[in-house]
Amino acid sequence: MPQALTLARALWPLASLAVLLLLVAIAGSFAPTVIQRVMTEAFIRLVMVVGLYLFVGNSGVLSFGQAAFMMTGAYGAAWLDIPVKTKKIFLKGLPGFLGNAEFPPWLAALCAMGFSGLLAFIVGIPLVRLSGLAAAIGTFSVLAIVYVVYSNWDALTNGTSSLIGLPIYVDLWTAYLCAVGSMIAAFWFQNSRLGLALRASREDEVAAKAIGVNVPFARLVAFVLSAMLVALGGVLQAHFLGSLNVMQFYLGITFITIAMLVVGGTGSLAGAVVGTAAISLMFELLRQLEVGFAIGSVQIQVPPGLRELGVAIIMIVILIFRPAGLMAGRELPLPGRLRPRLVTSG
Repeated sequence: MPQALTLARALWPLASLAVLLLLVAIAGSFAPTVIQRVMTEAFIRLVMVVGLYLFVGNSGVLSFGQAAFMMTGAYGAAWLDIPVKTKKIFLKGLPGFLGNAEFPPWLAALCAMGFSGLLAFIVGIPLVRLSGLAAAIGTFSVLAIVYVVYSNWDALTNGTSSLIGLPIYVDLWTAYLCAVGSMIAAFWFQNSRLGLALRASREDEVAAKAIGVNVPFARLVAFVLSAMLVALGGVLQAHFLGSLNVMQFYLGITFITIAMLVVGGTGSLAGAVVGTAAISLMFELLRQLEVGFAIGSVQIQVPPGLRELGVAIIMIVILIFRPAGLMAGRELPLPGRLRPRLVTSG
C-alpha cells in the first residue's frame, strides 16, 4: 500500500494533466465541427509547446530555433507519405527512392522525427555549449538557415508555394493521443537522472559542473528529444491541414509557442499545458471578434491583428505580475488523500 501511494504521488503531475485533457477531448467530441477543429489545433500546439518545454524548461536556455525542426519534420513526412502521383506533379526533383516511396503515415512520422533528431544532434553539438543571448541567437540562426534552404529548394519543397496532397489523418483523438505521448516523454525525461542533472545546471551551472554534471551532453540529449517532439507537432499540423508551406513554421509559430510556454511557466509540465490552453482560448475569442458578430442590429467587429496584440499584452501582464508564469514552476497540487501526512511528536 505505501508503495502504491508513493507511485501515485510520483505519477500525479502527469496523470492529472492527461485525465483533464481526456475530459476536454470527450467534451469536444460532442461539439460542432468548428469547435473540434479548434481543439485539435490546440492539442497540436500542445505537442509543440511540450517539445519546447523539454529543452527550455529543463535547461533554462531559451531556443528560438525549434520551429526549424517542425519544418523538417513536416516536410520529411510529406516526402514519404504523399501519393506518388502527387509527387510527380509538385516534387519532381525528389530522389528516386523518395519519389517512388509511399509509406504508411505512422512510419513516415517516425522517420521524420528521426531525421529531425539527427539534424538537431549535428547542429546541437556547438549550440549546447552556448548560454544566454548567444544561445538564443545561435538557435535563431539555425531557424533562419533552414527557412532559407527550404524556401529556395524548389525541387524538394516546392519553394515558397504550398505543397498540397498530403493525406489528412489527424483528428481530435489523434492529436490528443500524441499530446499525451509527448507529455509522457517530457515527464520521463525531467524525472530521469539526466533530466535532474540538467535541471540542476539550470539553477546553477557552475555548481552542477563542480559535482560532475556533463552539462553540454545533458543539453544535447534534451535538444535532440525536443527536436523530435516538435517535429511530431509539425507532422500533425501538416497532416491536419492537408497542405504545407514554409511560412507555417517560421516566426509566427516560433513566438506563439514561446508565448504559450512563458505565460504558463517554463518550469513545469503543467505550465506548458496551462499556457497552451490560455493562449489558445484567447486566440479563438479574439478571432471571433475579428470575424465579427451581430447583437441585434449592431455589428461588432475589430480590426485584424488583435490576436497578436492580445498575446503581447498578456505576456507583458504576466511578466510584470507573475514573472514565473501562471503555474510559477509548480505542477498541479496533490489531492488531500495523496498528500503526505506530517508526523509531529507529542
